[in-house]
Amino acid sequence: MGSTLSRTLLVTGGAGFVGSALIRSLLNDFPDAAVVSLDNYFTGTPANHVNDPRVTYIDGSTTDIAKTWADRGLPGPELVFHLGEYSRIPQSFEDHDLTWDFNLLGTKEVVKFTAGHGAKLIYAGSSSKFGNDGEDENLNPYAWTKAKNIEYIKNYSNWYGLDYAIAYFYNVYGPGQITQGKYATVIGIFERQFLAGEPLTVVSPGTQTRDFTHIDDIVRGLVLVARSGSGDGYLLGTGCEWPLAKVAEMFGTEFVLIPERRGERVRGQADTAKANSLGWHAEKRLDEYIAEFIAAQSR
Repeated sequence: MGSTLSRTLLVTGGAGFVGSALIRSLLNDFPDAAVVSLDNYFTGTPANHVNDPRVTYIDGSTTDIAKTWADRGLPGPELVFHLGEYSRIPQSFEDHDLTWDFNLLGTKEVVKFTAGHGAKLIYAGSSSKFGNDGEDENLNPYAWTKAKNIEYIKNYSNWYGLDYAIAYFYNVYGPGQITQGKYATVIGIFERQFLAGEPLTVVSPGTQTRDFTHIDDIVRGLVLVARSGSGDGYLLGTGCEWPLAKVAEMFGTEFVLIPERRGERVRGQADTAKANSLGWHAEKRLDEYIAEFIAAQSR
């Protein structure tokens, strides 16, 4: 890292879908910054690395963040974007230990590390905690650990002092999303099936809704929250609910219903008022994105 770079920004999970998009944005928005990615490559991949000399990629666990940082002699970060957690709902039942280790043990260390360096923490909360008047935070191990981390961050700030802002993601989609394997996302799965000429698989009953937010809007929101946000409650969504069967219909091909999956919520819709107060509004719509995706296949 050159001496001209006056600040260091840390992104945990920087080799993942959202993390890699965020790094590209940070390089543009903070031209004087060096960016460090700490990722255990559970769902992240070297294919997501940004080829820029200002970025350093570290293969490691958030549970060892303090030692990893010290061993490399890196300067203290100014901002810590903590995205590097386990982030799937039905799968968290079988991956209970991973969910616990990544989300509770890892985040405990990231919080302590951030406070120790006097940095600001931007935490990626999960919208799963807001469903059903807050009851949905107990639906599955993933939602529960994410909700507990919010409580922990707030308490840690009161106990020891911590500058933080918490943003919540609503079903992120767009270029770079995971399309294969057990950690694939809904729109990623639909796109892969569409391209393969297969029926789209919609989880029963198909009437459950989600608020789908484009990756570009999410990243823009994260940067804005880092610059101007404080405390909890920045929900990054469009405020529009899409039933999953309706989303499948947008692809103009047949779909089939598959069995319900344990731990899934019925509705998802963001209350974007606090994010809007920073001047953030989602600019991209799912229906327009899908129409463009289909049109691109016929060109």
